[in-house]
Amino acid sequence: MKAIKNIVAGLATVLALSSCGGDFLDTDYKRYLGQDEVGAIAAEDPTAFLNGIWSWMVNYDPLDFGPEEGIDDTWGYMSILHVADLNSSDMLMSNIHWFNYDYQMDNRMSPWRRPLSHWTILYGMVDRANTLISLYPNGPQTASEKVVAGQAKAVRGLAYLMLIQLFQNPVNADGRIAEDRAGVPIIYTAADGKTAAEMDEAKGRNTVKDVLAFIEKDLTDAVEYLTDADYARPSKNNIDANVANGLLARYYLLTQQWDKAASAANTARQGYKPMSLDALHDGFLDIKNAEWMWGFEHNAETTTLYASFFSHVSNLESGYAGLGFAPRCIDAMLYSQIPDDDERKTLFNGPDGDESQPTAAAQLPYANLKFGSDGELTEDYVYMRAAEMYLIEAEALVRQGDKAKAATVLGELMANRQPSWEKKSVTLNDILLQRRIELWGEGFAFFDLKRTNRGFVRNYEGTNHMAGAYTFDLEPQDPAWTYQIPDAEIQENTHISNKDQND
Repeated sequence: MKAIKNIVAGLATVLALSSCGGDFLDTDYKRYLGQDEVGAIAAEDPTAFLNGIWSWMVNYDPLDFGPEEGIDDTWGYMSILHVADLNSSDMLMSNIHWFNYDYQMDNRMSPWRRPLSHWTILYGMVDRANTLISLYPNGPQTASEKVVAGQAKAVRGLAYLMLIQLFQNPVNADGRIAEDRAGVPIIYTAADGKTAAEMDEAKGRNTVKDVLAFIEKDLTDAVEYLTDADYARPSKNNIDANVANGLLARYYLLTQQWDKAASAANTARQGYKPMSLDALHDGFLDIKNAEWMWGFEHNAETTTLYASFFSHVSNLESGYAGLGFAPRCIDAMLYSQIPDDDERKTLFNGPDGDESQPTAAAQLPYANLKFGSDGELTEDYVYMRAAEMYLIEAEALVRQGDKAKAATVLGELMANRQPSWEKKSVTLNDILLQRRIELWGEGFAFFDLKRTNRGFVRNYEGTNHMAGAYTFDLEPQDPAWTYQIPDAEIQENTHISNKDQND
């Protein structure tokens, strides 16, 4: 295995554009660019200028292990989301295979690869975003500059939103935000208005409060810049004002700013509607789906084949899951809570399985049929859907006591999921259950459990979770919910020592 470079301290130095490889910035990722050339590309085609970020987010080898190592459980941003679902009770593996230790909730310790891969992927997003933000030391002025800076700030805000939830529990046992807990390093650029001393000090473990404030500033800036630029993106690979508002809504939901969460989510979903009952069966694999707000459009050149989301999750594709190595299934207890006339129940087999399905994996009891196949492992990735925005808005309204209005908002989604649904008032539990059903497999389960201070139950009569080390219950605030800082970071970052480590 190759030596691991300093992740955070090193990233802080990679701000001069002349030091960046072409894969950061160039549209064909094959050559190096100088400062003047970068500026010219940004002015001429600001959207193409961001391709380095989108390619990094689907990178199947962020740790630079090389193909000879055969690391097929680390494939960019979507691999983090997949781990998040296995770190719950909602999804299960039917066999031992890749992600086995994640499913056990036993892959969080500092020497292990999972904390390092999460850390590297997310700080890699920060690094690439910082490279673009630093183009405008006095802030973006033109529409083209705001397009670049706005998307970069959205990506950086998203990365830190993930980091603070993975490497700390930002919510106390009493449900309040744990502002004084140790957070994660913040990597500033000169464009953030910090002195050299402040930038250096921030490489340590900033408080949760400081990290959250940084995220809010990035995401509100992103909304402002992309709105001011009146940005019409060329593809859903890019981030527009709707998506930036969606990310901001996620942040407000985490930080319990309910009125702002409802407003941001409502703004984000404007122009989008829930997909139809028929579209639910399209396989969640095509970015052209009218409900998809943001994602990545794969093709034959960008596919990572077996080291990919659909390889591991789709029981209908000829990847790891579909070939039977470790099919992915829905938790039996969650399945039982889906009404029989809810169309989403047909996205999973029942307890008897379904012998009519084309693969042995898809025939299993409780096998997920939600994620389909294009037969080539070039399925698109979904990062954000309008359905999530309806659910955020509804939850935020319930949290404010407006259960009737929340039911109206949720009803717009349910009309295309369970047409018989006619509730006039909804509870928080109603909303959280709908999140589990609607967003199953899309990477929200772990984060929802942490932010709502809830544990999970796998050990129940009739459980379909694997026996032994996999069938257990987990209480909120347990150390298993929080990753340790990778050893490589502690070894190389002089601002963090072993005494700063998570339990």
